[in-house]
Amino acid sequence: MRVALIEPAALTAEQKPLYEDMKKGISSNFNAFEVVREDGALMGPWNPWLHEPKIGKAIWDLTKAMSMEATLPDNARQIAILVTGAHFNAAYEIYAHVAVAEKEGMSDERLSTLVAGVKPTGLAGEEEVAYDVAWALLNGGGILPRPTYDLAVKTFGQHGANELIYLVGLYCLVSVTLNGFNVPVPEKE
Repeated sequence: MRVALIEPAALTAEQKPLYEDMKKGISSNFNAFEVVREDGALMGPWNPWLHEPKIGKAIWDLTKAMSMEATLPDNARQIAILVTGAHFNAAYEIYAHVAVAEKEGMSDERLSTLVAGVKPTGLAGEEEVAYDVAWALLNGGGILPRPTYDLAVKTFGQHGANELIYLVGLYCLVSVTLNGFNVPVPEKE
């Protein structure tokens, strides 16, 4: 970890409101995995964002909008997020979203294939479209192909297709944050 975890007692006046907002949002939306250390310090991408509260608040506001107001089916969301995490080999992102996907009943076989960076067999409908859009954005080297974009719009509607593209972009930012600051996965007992 390249920036120290910040205990609540050490927060600056500028960090405190962001910390409180993050902690509130985390407790209601990011509770399938370990996020808060015993002393109250936030782990994962939230800690680096706290170190730069102006930038961190902007990223957190986007994160809240993308998670708390999501309209995409969650299985499609988790597939897109895991494709992104696997692309960047972002350990904490993979750890966190495997936990979310497990909680929602995604099979071990599918999770194993996704985090290995391979398209699972048996994807259908929304799941396959989410995979294809995420994969094409991350590996295509350019513009999202028109047939892939058109299928996303047909499958999710214009708003949903937009949300899927933004979701992949957000998790690129999350992955780069995690990798740039070498954010570790919490150790299991």
